[in-house]
Amino acid sequence: MSAFQAFVVNKTETEFTAGVQTISMDDLPEGDVLVRVHYSSVNYKDGLASIPDGKIVKTYPFVPGIDLAGVVVSSQHPRFREGDEVVATGYEIGVTHFGGYSEYARLHGEWLVPLPKGLTLKEAMAIGTAGFTAALSIHRLEEHGLTPERGPVLVTGATGGVGSLAVSMLAKRGYTVEASTGKAAEHDYLRVLGAKEVLTREDVTAEHIRPLDKQRWAAAVDPVGGRTLATVLSRIRYGGAVAVSGLTGGAEVPTTVHPFILRGVSLLGIDSVYCPMDVRLRIWERLAGDLKPDLERIAQEISLAELPQALKRILRGELRGRMVVRLG
Repeated sequence: MSAFQAFVVNKTETEFTAGVQTISMDDLPEGDVLVRVHYSSVNYKDGLASIPDGKIVKTYPFVPGIDLAGVVVSSQHPRFREGDEVVATGYEIGVTHFGGYSEYARLHGEWLVPLPKGLTLKEAMAIGTAGFTAALSIHRLEEHGLTPERGPVLVTGATGGVGSLAVSMLAKRGYTVEASTGKAAEHDYLRVLGAKEVLTREDVTAEHIRPLDKQRWAAAVDPVGGRTLATVLSRIRYGGAVAVSGLTGGAEVPTTVHPFILRGVSLLGIDSVYCPMDVRLRIWERLAGDLKPDLERIAQEISLAELPQALKRILRGELRGRMVVRLG
């Protein structure tokens, strides 16, 4: 197919446009694997890419979409051949390299993960970058020594993609999960996913943050950052850890060294973009196995035509769980 549909953003000195349009194979960037994209997903970073001042896209015109799942059409890479089902997240896909909001994508083979047995292409994108980040957070916490017996685990921003999936994964693993959200109407949703207790945003974001507060959680998965992260660090039990992966609550963290030097708390940075391939493969295998979340309750499907509205909604904080974009 020489022409196909894609969601394209473009910016000139006088105008910004974002919408579905027809492009051709000649418009795609360089790469050694051509993929027929079946599904992508909606992430906060994608929302930022869809607005003129989002500071995500560096060159225009551009196709956003930080993750994708599809079938190899042609390959010059030794690991892949026509017909292989693959998943791609990270590596600045949808940021500096055309992403998943296109019926076809040309990518570098070293960025691709074979679809694990136990997952469909749609399930892989219901998980997507958010689920990969949640799973990597849990994996790192468990490497640090976390077990269900150590005590409750907090998940902040729990109705978002990373948060929803982390709640489901932790509950499946037998952890006692406490979930925090600023959305009062979503408490039942979080309990259905497996949260034993649902906290408000104010419960985990103190107005006056103490260097050390009462010990409560064995660990936390935090995609929020900011004052929330500082508050959570002050309440982690001795020897515990926080896996931080986001900054929706801000990049500045008003904390002290006290949690680290008096309680031995660890702060684990979670980077899903440049995660090494050996770890990436291991995490995707776990996502098809012991960390596979309850995707039916978390994910919704939309078409490419419905994508512009979904991107607006994620920027307004209106989306819950995961939104899967159907492309083929």
